[in-house]
Amino acid sequence: MNAARLEIICPAGTPAALTTAVDEGADAVYLGFRDATNARNFPGLNFSRDELAAAIAYARPRGTEIFIAINTFAQAGHEALWRQAVDDAVRIGADALILADTGLLAYARDKHPDARLHLSVQASASTAQSIRFYTRRFGVRRVVLPRVLTLKEIKALNDDIEVETEIFAFGGMCPMAEGRCSLSSYITGKSPNRDGVCSPASHVAYLPEDDDLTTQLGGFTINRFAADERAGYPTLCKGRFRAQDHVSYIFEDPVSLNVLDRLPEIVASGVTALKIEGRQRGKAYVREVVRSFRQGVDAFYAQTPAPPSDLSRLSEGQSVTGGAYERQWR
Repeated sequence: MNAARLEIICPAGTPAALTTAVDEGADAVYLGFRDATNARNFPGLNFSRDELAAAIAYARPRGTEIFIAINTFAQAGHEALWRQAVDDAVRIGADALILADTGLLAYARDKHPDARLHLSVQASASTAQSIRFYTRRFGVRRVVLPRVLTLKEIKALNDDIEVETEIFAFGGMCPMAEGRCSLSSYITGKSPNRDGVCSPASHVAYLPEDDDLTTQLGGFTINRFAADERAGYPTLCKGRFRAQDHVSYIFEDPVSLNVLDRLPEIVASGVTALKIEGRQRGKAYVREVVRSFRQGVDAFYAQTPAPPSDLSRLSEGQSVTGGAYERQWR
């Protein structure tokens, strides 16, 4: 299924980031409540109920929609927190709910049949069969696809389903299968799927050692940087370890996704929307990335050259990749 025009879906971890995204031309902004119901539950981030109402009041007159991410899995015995988040998002007027938990999807379908439901990448739905299950069972109207499919595979998928799809376009890469990762919980006791945190700041340490800088997570060394290297945030899946006497990034390099130069192929694949990652990033990041994608998408449809854009300095490791979209291996 192809949208009439590719949408740009932008992150906001604070009200300041939200107004910046709206002002720079976002078609929609996604955000979360300040609790464990969303997968970016970091201190100092996210929105209260009053702030969500203010965000909608600011965005809607300017033609921008607000999506609320309630995309962690409800904890047994504490389902009320997640159900209340659904109820509040609908009551306040969010344009869409981004959900992953099947129990919560069933609750939203039954309690709020008119609510627009999007399937979070945390559900890890990447086949026509799984997507049809969610659309037929719960009325899901858009699916955020995991970052493991090539554009060829995405096109084949879109040809086989009757629902909108959204893909990641810029930001941190997750090398694990979204919605299936509990890697950080083995060190910290918390995971993004259950607690809304991956490598929580409370468990992170930066330790100078001679001229080097060591980063730790939960007391375990994740990386060691020389003086001429830029230190990255310590996440276990992007750690640098010694294996068979060779030091390297075992799972994934610290690098960011950027598909801005692949817009013709993305549009041809039938994708509805591009999702920019980075709810934990500040308004300066949001301003530059959203502006670059707004100019790039508008130039594509106007069939004019896009203004030059270099987003590498906003990327992990100051480098970017096309990720699985341009995968050559099998």
